[in-house]
Amino acid sequence: MVVVFWATWVRGMAAVQTILERLEDLYQGRHLSSYRAGQGIPLPKDTVLLVCRGIVQVGTIHSNGDEALLGMVGPGVPLGLSLTWLDPYYAKALTDVDILTLPLEEVERDADLGGRLLPAVIRRLRQAEALLSLTGKRRVAERLQQFLLLMAQEYGQPTGTGTRLLVRLTHQDMASAIGTTRVTVTRLLNQWRQEGHLDLDEQRHLVVKFS
Repeated sequence: MVVVFWATWVRGMAAVQTILERLEDLYQGRHLSSYRAGQGIPLPKDTVLLVCRGIVQVGTIHSNGDEALLGMVGPGVPLGLSLTWLDPYYAKALTDVDILTLPLEEVERDADLGGRLLPAVIRRLRQAEALLSLTGKRRVAERLQQFLLLMAQEYGQPTGTGTRLLVRLTHQDMASAIGTTRVTVTRLLNQWRQEGHLDLDEQRHLVVKFS
């Protein structure tokens, strides 16, 4: 499993680097907006926001006030109101992030840029479908395990003992992602740590060890 994660991670980072290098050539001197971990990120209309550094959480809020996690957006991947029909729709920095804001018409006009962004859009689609598929699993433990494995594949760093999640998610974030309660997530995580399936490193990042 670690080998699979490592291969996926390497391929993903290579594609991200290609996109970011192209953007650096096109938009030298363009201002980047920086946000600290935990800050909300404004989403202007008719724009595409491109993550250049860090990881952003996107989600929506149901009429009863519950939040629903829609995905994680990392370097080289776009987000914004122009890419969704959902309302409300929010973005929050999970780590310190740098964001490049591009007018939607500029992205649509530049065929080369659009083509280079296509792999990132495909990655977002695959992640969204993987998250959606979790709702079909009846057992909460299975949903949470698969969610952690997905996060490890998307934003994990292989170690000698498992895969370290580069992003720190709260228990409520995980609960919102899989449709359960924070208490249930806490209970399962504690159980898996006792069984040796999970660990916490010195920075309190989860290390996933499921085989």
